[in-house]
Amino acid sequence: MTQNTLFHCLTTLVLTLGLVGCRSSSPSTETVVVRPAYGTLEELFQTEIVNLGLEELGYNVIAGSELEYDIIHEAIASHYLDFTASHWQPLHNEYFQENGGTQTMERVGVVVADARQGYLIDQKTAQTYNITSLEQLQDPQLASVFDTDGDGKANLVGCNPGWGCAEEIEQHLDTYNLRDTVEHDQGNYFALIETAIDRYEEGQPILYYTWTPLWVSEVLRPQEDVTWLAVPSGTNGENTATVDGKNLGFAANQIGVLANKDFLDEHPDVKRWFELVNVPLEQVSQQNLRMKQGENTPEQIRQHATEWIQQNQQQFNSWVDEAQSLQ
Repeated sequence: MTQNTLFHCLTTLVLTLGLVGCRSSSPSTETVVVRPAYGTLEELFQTEIVNLGLEELGYNVIAGSELEYDIIHEAIASHYLDFTASHWQPLHNEYFQENGGTQTMERVGVVVADARQGYLIDQKTAQTYNITSLEQLQDPQLASVFDTDGDGKANLVGCNPGWGCAEEIEQHLDTYNLRDTVEHDQGNYFALIETAIDRYEEGQPILYYTWTPLWVSEVLRPQEDVTWLAVPSGTNGENTATVDGKNLGFAANQIGVLANKDFLDEHPDVKRWFELVNVPLEQVSQQNLRMKQGENTPEQIRQHATEWIQQNQQQFNSWVDEAQSLQ
């Protein structure tokens, strides 16, 4: 992304929020405006749970903005935003370091623990061709099984340009000599995965990348409908996640809060709230499925967050009380 593009995005954000530099210095939390953001609509659920807690603490939380992850990091570091509850560690390490790291921002707590990423294919094709690993797709004949555009290469549903996972997929294609046999399909991930699901329902082979928490694995269930592909150990020099003894090729990620350092220093109660709040991964995926089924407006997602709090009221109240003790 060019500096001009970045400046334009941040300027648009400022005009949209109309709040830059307007956070009150009053000690009353009711006058403090808090500005969150998230990377995809599927991350709004956890963001709203965090927001509702901040409102209980007396803060004025504006509606979150859906932005690209690189823009979110730049905006938080530059005081255009206060926090995101969709910072993936280690996936977003590069964005973190590029924008000042610990000098400008702070990683706080784990909102969703042990998020996974990896490659999957449908069970029928896996069993028919005995495919268990990504490396097997070096074989042109095996790769062509997943060809959807007639060029003889496997079509892999991958990540949007600019997402951290897109870079990792590109690295895998180079590391495992897959450039000649596998094509990384990029664009709108959710449109591409919907097409893959349609192909699956028609009985055709599919090859795709996904992550958890997300609704995809609620629709295409691993070990039932689809199976994870193994990736050789040591990818990217990190400890990668495993499922059923298979190395997935991506590190397990902790999804937490990333906040502006000055903002946290000014509001220790907010920092403590960020440290405490957490949502089970499976429950985020289940909520995402409700979105897939049509309950996907911001108002409906906020209602999902409210329902989650009601179902976990005692725990939620204890988090709020502990954070409130620091006001």
